[in-house]
Amino acid sequence: MQKLYYCLFIFIGTLGLQAQDVLWQKNIKSSTQDFLAPISLTIDGQYLVSGSSIQASKLSSVGSAGGASQNNGYDYHLIKLNQQGQPLWEKYFAGNKHDYLSASVSTQEGGFLLAGTSWSSKGLDKTEDSFGGSDIWLIKVDENGTQEWQKTIGTPYNEEAVSAVQTTDLGYFVAGNVSNSKDGFGSKDALIIKMDQSGKLTNEIILGGKGLDEVQKMIPTKDGGCLIGIYSRSGLTEKPIDVPKSENAKAITTPLKRIAKQTDNYGQGDYWIVKLDKNGNVQWEKNYGGTEDDHIKTLINTSTGYIIGGESRSKSSGNKTAGLKEGTDLWMIALRENGDELWQKSYNFKNRDILMSMNGISDGTGNKTKGFLIGGYTQAEEKVEKNDETFWMLYCDLDGNEVWRKYIEGKSKQKEERLVDALLNRDGTYVLAGTSAEELGQENWKIVKLGDKQIEDLVEKQDIKIYPNPVSEYCYVEIGLDFKEAEIALYDTSGRMVQSLKTKNTVTKINTSNLPQGIYVVTAKTETKTVNDKLIKK
Repeated sequence: MQKLYYCLFIFIGTLGLQAQDVLWQKNIKSSTQDFLAPISLTIDGQYLVSGSSIQASKLSSVGSAGGASQNNGYDYHLIKLNQQGQPLWEKYFAGNKHDYLSASVSTQEGGFLLAGTSWSSKGLDKTEDSFGGSDIWLIKVDENGTQEWQKTIGTPYNEEAVSAVQTTDLGYFVAGNVSNSKDGFGSKDALIIKMDQSGKLTNEIILGGKGLDEVQKMIPTKDGGCLIGIYSRSGLTEKPIDVPKSENAKAITTPLKRIAKQTDNYGQGDYWIVKLDKNGNVQWEKNYGGTEDDHIKTLINTSTGYIIGGESRSKSSGNKTAGLKEGTDLWMIALRENGDELWQKSYNFKNRDILMSMNGISDGTGNKTKGFLIGGYTQAEEKVEKNDETFWMLYCDLDGNEVWRKYIEGKSKQKEERLVDALLNRDGTYVLAGTSAEELGQENWKIVKLGDKQIEDLVEKQDIKIYPNPVSEYCYVEIGLDFKEAEIALYDTSGRMVQSLKTKNTVTKINTSNLPQGIYVVTAKTETKTVNDKLIKK
């Protein structure tokens, strides 16, 4: 069970570890069983808290609820928080049946792409009809939560959304699953959609073997493509891979690519990793597993390629070279960008180890990965104990060598609490998001921002950092100093101040759209220091 009491090992300094600071906490109350999705972090350090809710409003003091009146089913529910945890606005998007938001991605333009699973036909906020069963429902909103476009993607079968990313061309990959499709290979297949910035579909891919394949995670890659982590219980398929004529044409007018799994499974469940280029073509695929069940959970980019993380019940077998100590271990694999293996490692905290998050740690330039930070919890198996859980965090260098770990034993739990997401900010602070049920069927959302000196010391900060640079419209000024309030000013080459503002944020959005092309100097003045950097307006 993914307990929110995972926070305990961060809230409390024990075992000789330094204490952590609660920077702020936001409790969003509910009288229904709401579902929380992973948090999205904006470029300027704000947060989109999102999920699925039934009740009409949780934060009645925050702006307009937006969208149509809610029905009696689940709807998309969005709350945007600033860097201090204060709510900026709240929005709902409702269909006439159940709609479950599963993922959101912060876009480079400052808005968000929402991806979820809809059982609704046309009506209320939903502008397109259902194709039958469940469909993927995508909504693009701006930074204020105002809808820019939406798209319903489906077939007569059941589709579900899992993950979405924005690519370097400002388009999107959306990953999910389709069940028992005639165009598929097994009982469940991976479904990948490529879209341009306006929401126009440019590619549709079905990946699968003869059993069950489920997308767990997708990340964008620096070449404009994406890397997909799939939990696979599939062997090789005997189905042809040509594109048949099918009901799918009712929903998708782009060419359908059917790509059969090229490697057999080693055990009950394996890691299946697929790399797509910017056009949705498969560049390479890898299948990793031992003879038992191995469950992929997450992926990250590094300066040398990728790290793949999950949970393993397999001893050294199949193509798994890392061993197994007890119960379920963490199994990490590092790959080069071309898919070649760099190393495998296992980590153990005893009993059943559950991986919840993985974040890469970069050096001061942002170009080299120093190591990675993973977090999760351990749970006793086949027995019920009062103190049956241990919560931990582990930091490793880029070669997978353990640098340090910290943990705290679980305590007696009175409420049903679950951790949903753990997010590392660029300044080394941490945000934990989860649900807490004071009564059965009443899932409150809890968002906590934490400061941890040991984690913050891993992050090499620059006094001032500007991105993107050169800039066309908006840039972001990140201040790496400790301050309560700073003044940011822009000067042209003659020394004339052309813009200034005051901020309490570590990352501040600057509008440069009205500035002429040229070179500018950006200064940030805090209580203790003034720093500056060059900005190029193109």
